[in-house]
Amino acid sequence: MTGRGVRSAVIRGVGQSAVGRRLGRSGLDLTVEAALDAIDDAGLTPAQIDGIATYPGGGFAAQPGFAGPGAVEVQDAMRLRVDWYSGSGEGPGQLQCLVNACLAVAAGLAGNVLVYRTVTEATEQVGGRGAAVTNPVVGGPLEWLMPFGSISAVHWLGMVANRYATQYGLTREQLGQVALNARRNAGLNPKAIYREPLTLEDYLSARMISTPLCLFDCDVPADGSTAFVVSHVAAAPDARHTPLHVNAVGTALRGRPSWDQWDAPTRTAMHYAGVSLWERTELTKADVDLAQLYDGFSILTVLWLEALGFCADGEAGAFLADGKQIALDGPLPLNTAGGQLSAGRLHGLGLVHEACLQLRGQAGQRQVPGRHEVAVVGNGGGPIGGAMLLTAGVR
Repeated sequence: MTGRGVRSAVIRGVGQSAVGRRLGRSGLDLTVEAALDAIDDAGLTPAQIDGIATYPGGGFAAQPGFAGPGAVEVQDAMRLRVDWYSGSGEGPGQLQCLVNACLAVAAGLAGNVLVYRTVTEATEQVGGRGAAVTNPVVGGPLEWLMPFGSISAVHWLGMVANRYATQYGLTREQLGQVALNARRNAGLNPKAIYREPLTLEDYLSARMISTPLCLFDCDVPADGSTAFVVSHVAAAPDARHTPLHVNAVGTALRGRPSWDQWDAPTRTAMHYAGVSLWERTELTKADVDLAQLYDGFSILTVLWLEALGFCADGEAGAFLADGKQIALDGPLPLNTAGGQLSAGRLHGLGLVHEACLQLRGQAGQRQVPGRHEVAVVGNGGGPIGGAMLLTAGVR
């Protein structure tokens, strides 16, 4: 299967801008910083970039600071000459821009694609710069949720977490291990927003947001941009650093695209993303050396562990119980940079960036000990989800 489909692509360069709370910089400024970093990391120049892909793309206004600049805005700002570009809010989660880039390279539409995801939610929302909306016209699922005060993903996932806890016996102490592990790892990440120690007592006494999800179960709004250069596998020998091969992607949507209308109350789009990922590879869960799993809310990480088969349904709580299984020196190191719960909400692609650094052996103090070749990334929750297997060699 080598050289076919997404396996025609490698992640050749990775880059990231400054990351922080209320940086006060524009999304375009942060994007250009990350893009130039990734292009230089790839050993290329902007003149060699002939494709752009982003998520979600220009004009997507879920909330202030969420979308970042569109592909055409970045193309113009960097004076790039591209043969292909893409941006869309629909698809298999935040990974869709990377998947699109891989397919474009495989189809010969571009040779070196700049992929990026930019957020300025900390400045726009926490800083109060977002425009207030009065008397909004609400359609779709929200028209059934907002009249009852259910206006945020934390409310919708609070219900999922409650059902999971009732059905499978998940305790807050078990759930809290996701946040505690993230904070331990963030303490070794100089870019992380929250690096100070977090104890189980701190977690259990924190303000409740949507039962059973407390403050530390929720990700941290941040400003920052993450970028990659995706190139054809034929160019891999010329890469400046270890090229990371895309072995398989999980992109299936086989249930209702909803936060609450799945075939099982604790199953979401990520389940089918996981199923389709393993359908497309000869690798197995036993081959995975480390995992970067979406933690917009801690319950999503629990569900990703089961969606990808690391735990059977209902067994993630026991797997997490003492935190040792997911620690840096454990059998499945998880969210090694601190995830979105402590490092900052870079909306998924920050997890891909960390997977790349770990597979290259460039993660500094938080580098997982030993030689590692396979990483899995799961992005998204609720009605969208996507997964990706990355390898440090052709597998």
